[in-house]
Amino acid sequence: MHALIFEQFGPPEVLQWREVPDPVPPAGHALVRIAAAGLNFADVYRRRGAYHMDATPPWILGYEGAGTIVGLGDADHGGFAVGDRVGFADAPRANAELVAVPVDKLVALPGEISAELAAAVLLQGLTAHYLVHDSFAVRAGQTAVVHAAAGGVGLLLTQMLVAKGARVIALASSATKREAAIRAGASHAFGYDVDWVAEVRGVQAAGVDVVYESVGSTLPASMAATRNGGAVVFYGFAGGDPPAVDPRVLMDRSLTLTGGDLWNVLISAQERRRRAAELFAMMRGGALAVTIAAQVPLADGAAAHRMLEGRGTIGKLVLTTGA
Repeated sequence: MHALIFEQFGPPEVLQWREVPDPVPPAGHALVRIAAAGLNFADVYRRRGAYHMDATPPWILGYEGAGTIVGLGDADHGGFAVGDRVGFADAPRANAELVAVPVDKLVALPGEISAELAAAVLLQGLTAHYLVHDSFAVRAGQTAVVHAAAGGVGLLLTQMLVAKGARVIALASSATKREAAIRAGASHAFGYDVDWVAEVRGVQAAGVDVVYESVGSTLPASMAATRNGGAVVFYGFAGGDPPAVDPRVLMDRSLTLTGGDLWNVLISAQERRRRAAELFAMMRGGALAVTIAAQVPLADGAAAHRMLEGRGTIGKLVLTTGA
């Protein structure tokens, strides 16, 4: 098979489309022929050497993909069969034509959900799902600030908040991205080149109920935009590490600062499939529209990485194999 590999950390140019041995699915795994894989900033961080990778190269990126089962490791197939269409959000080495995936991490795809849609929505959609249900249980009438609101998570998060009856104030880096956030349901959208805390306070003088913080370096401003007794959900640091937080600030303002990580939520096959089913139901019902920024051949993965790092895309970049 071919895979998008790299043997040293560095810029997108370290990525190569090369032939490597086919994976052999061990017990409890399925061999999936990949049709589409989702590209995420975590892939960029791993390529740069900022995230843990396997001990030895060549490394294969990717944790999110969709395709068709072409083999099973043993009789313990978890109810799946050869020929089933499946997706996954948390199995490594997805940037390849074939991937061995634990069967408990597979999600069956409904007929109306294409491989491309699944690869575009599973990881980021499940992230948005736990953010509005677990990290902060949003109620109708509350107001939320969403950072990077035109990104893959941001657009889905905005729609989920609106579907729960919340008002969304979007933050995005360009006019085009802010327009996309408004189309997704945000009532207001502000840029990072203005005093956005003052703008948010102009909409909600007492401060908002919750801020979804994915930039990192903006954490102090997010706390300043939150009402006394409100919450900041920290789930990413695309703009750099956050500064240290004085816990006395949390005490003085009765603020809640909580972290969020999808891997702490997808704790079983049943939980993974329950949440995915709710995600697919929202898509079928029209409450959730998935924006695919571009579909790029997996062989041209370096170009897709450059697009993502350029931060000009709206929605999700999807890598395709033609399978």
